[in-house]
Amino acid sequence: MTSEELDIEFKEAVDRINEYTEPFPADFLLRLYAFYKKATNDYSRPSSSKPLITAFKTNALFQTQNITPEEAKKAYIELVKNYFLYRK
Repeated sequence: MTSEELDIEFKEAVDRINEYTEPFPADFLLRLYAFYKKATNDYSRPSSSKPLITAFKTNALFQTQNITPEEAKKAYIELVKNYFLYRK
């Protein structure tokens, strides 16, 4: 898969998540969050009005520290595919 193809598939996965209206499990959202931040090279600090949620986000980001943005995109895509494949 070329870099351009990966970017297109990643964008489609992000769009699919953003268009879905049902709630997602919290652990799934945390993994999506961490892979998305890594994939997009977004190094802004996690924040939330609740300190516990910020801590969970920080932990999720910490777990992705040793992967490349390309690996993060692939992981994000696989999470989305598997979620919609096995959700029911």
